[in-house]
Order: sequence, then C-alpha cells, then structure tokens
Amino acid sequence: MKEKGYLDMELLRFTTAGSVDDGKSTLIGRLLYDSKSIFEDQLEILEDVSKRRGENNINLALLTDGLRAEREQGITIDVAYRYFATPKRKFIIADTPGHIQYTRNMVTGASTANLAILLVDARHGIVEQTCRHAFIASLLQIPHIVVCINKMDLVDYNSKVYEKIKADFKKFSSKLEIKDINFIPISALHGDNVVDRSKKMDWYEGSTLLHLLENIHIGSDHNHVDCRFPVQYVVRPQSKEYPDYRGYAGRISGGVFKPKDEVMVLPSGFTSKIKSIDTMNGKIEEAFSPMSVCITLEDDLDISRGDMIVRKNNSPKSGQDLDIMVCWMNEKKLILRGKYALKHTSKEARCVIKDIKYKMNINNLHRIEDDKVIGLNDIARISIRTTSPLFYDEYRRNRNTGSLILIDESTNETVAAGMII
Repeated sequence: MKEKGYLDMELLRFTTAGSVDDGKSTLIGRLLYDSKSIFEDQLEILEDVSKRRGENNINLALLTDGLRAEREQGITIDVAYRYFATPKRKFIIADTPGHIQYTRNMVTGASTANLAILLVDARHGIVEQTCRHAFIASLLQIPHIVVCINKMDLVDYNSKVYEKIKADFKKFSSKLEIKDINFIPISALHGDNVVDRSKKMDWYEGSTLLHLLENIHIGSDHNHVDCRFPVQYVVRPQSKEYPDYRGYAGRISGGVFKPKDEVMVLPSGFTSKIKSIDTMNGKIEEAFSPMSVCITLEDDLDISRGDMIVRKNNSPKSGQDLDIMVCWMNEKKLILRGKYALKHTSKEARCVIKDIKYKMNINNLHRIEDDKVIGLNDIARISIRTTSPLFYDEYRRNRNTGSLILIDESTNETVAAGMII
C-alpha cells in the first residue's frame, strides 16, 4: 500500500477564541515554532522585529498578527489563517479576535471549523468573553472544544487553579450543546503542554495540545447518512473526445453516493440512476462529504445550478417559511419586513423578514423578547419567507444544507449568517 502523500492527509480545521490578551496568537506562534513549521527567513524577521520593539524573547504573536493596527495595539482584529502540517495531519488555523466588537469575525472563522480552542487566562478564570465564545461555538455546532487554561506560569503551575476553572466551565457549558470537551493546562509563552509535555505540571496526566489535535477523531463530524449534492455547475465540454458528456459538478454536502444508486433531483422530483462519478484523477466507485466531484446520470434531465441531487427516500425539507438563528454582521440594523438576497448551498433567492422572535443575551443565555432592535454582532431568532422553496436540513443535522447568508442588495454586503432551526 502506497504511503499517504500530503494531499491525501486528513485535514483538521480549527479556530482559536478567548478574551483579549489570553494569548491566542502566542499559542499559534508556539504551535508553529515548536512543530518546526516556520521558515528560517520568517524567524529572522521575527527576531529582528522583536529586538526593535525592545523585547528580550521572540514575540511569537507577530506570526499571525499581520495588520499594522494589530501589531501596534498587540491585539488581533481580522481573521488570520495559517496552514501547517505534521506527519499525521494537516491543519488550517483561524486565529479569531477576542474583542466584543469583532464577534462577527469570530463567526466567520468558526463556521467551517471541526474544533475550537477556547483560551482562558489562569489568573482571571471564566470571563464574559469566554461564555460568549463558548455559546457561539455551540451555536455553530463545532463538534469538539478544547479549553486551554493558559498562563499557568503566572499562577506557579497550581493544579487547584486549573481544577477550579475546569469546574466553572463545566457548570456553564452544561446549558450548551457541546458534544466533546477537553481541558489542558498550558503556558504558550514557555511552551508547556503545547507540543512537548511540561515538566512543571507533572500532576496533569492528559495529552499535550498537539497530540490531541493530531489524534482527535473527526471522521464522524460529517453527515454520512443524508445524501445531499447541491449542483454548482453543469459540465458540457462538447469536444471531439466527449461530444455528449453532461456532468453535474459540486461539493457533496452529506451522505455517500455510488454508481447505480437511484437518485432524485429537486425541485423537479424526477428520478434517475448515477451513471458515473468523475474526479480530477478519474472515475471513483464512491463519493462522500466533503468531496468535490462530477456526477453523470443515466437519463438526460433538466438540471441547473441551485438544484439538488438526493436519495429518493431521504429528501431534505422543502419550504419557503423558515425559522433561523442569525448573527448580524452589519452596521446597518436589521429592517423588519425588509427584503434581502439570500444564498443557501448553491441556490440564490430573495427573502423578506417576517418576524423577529427574540434576541439572545450571550452572556447569560437569556432571551430578550422586548428588545427587537438587531444591530451589529447581535444574535437573534427570526422568521423569513423566501421567493422560491429551499431544500434544507436543520443546522444541527447538517452544517452545509442548514446554513445560509443574507445579503443587502443595495450594497452587496453580507449582513447576516443564518442557521436553520
């Protein structure tokens, strides 16, 4: 059996979140530095910048804080993506900001993540921002959460501090839908329990952060039960080699497809059988989420972008009236009875906001039913009506077919990210 190459390795997307100055960027810098993922010239620039700023050690946070405003303030504003790989797995990190006014940036970074690292400052314990980020992580249905209790060096590596924060977080998270939580005491500045085990915390018997990231099971995070294939593009080469080829290209949002499977096309409801599944490297015998493939059918059906190929006996819900949880991302407030453009999988439609049910107080998880003004970074439950039916699943069942975005048609800005309830 041939050894797996870089392209065949499993990919883990994870995001970091926490309050301001909890050490998120330093932690990522430490992960890259200790796993030997930084090039020598990058390291030289880091050493040079750190010296110019009068710092004794290399400032690892500068690796991800790219914007000048971030470096000057020593904080993260934008979502910074970093890529690195170890022999076991490849990773994409979204370093998201901790400030309240950048909640929308955190939603952006966390929307595709398999795992979230929540940083907690050992001196301050669980703060308002920690609760906010934990709530967003559970709202976005991130399957795995790792709570890293950072700056253990400033509390003399005391196990009681770690145990107290662990108990506090468990108490809060019992109200949330989080499937898998792990706790690790670390010091990002000194590298304790990040890549290498700490000699100063011999009371901690769990794994290091990198070991956990390399070995956590993510194969079952995708929905492999409900077959969903939103068509993005119809492939018609009409060349001498392929005069009659007609394939439907897209990314599988759920389930497993095989040649000879009986499938149904929505919205028409016509049925056919899969003739072949083609990829860049030739035909394959089965395709599953999140693969990008081109499917050909035995019958010539009228299929275009925005249609969905599903199994005959397992079709998604279809409807024009939806209840969604939205995170509002625009300075302009939500307009009741306002009209917005909507994108869901590969389908585009328009919608009207029918009703605002309630707003969420993120810090104590209470519903605010008397305040219906939805502004920047607010999270609320609303109901909408669309111009054409959408084929959807609940967000908790399928993150791809259960999510949508709203767009302001006059400015073309994305104003909200929505999760179908």
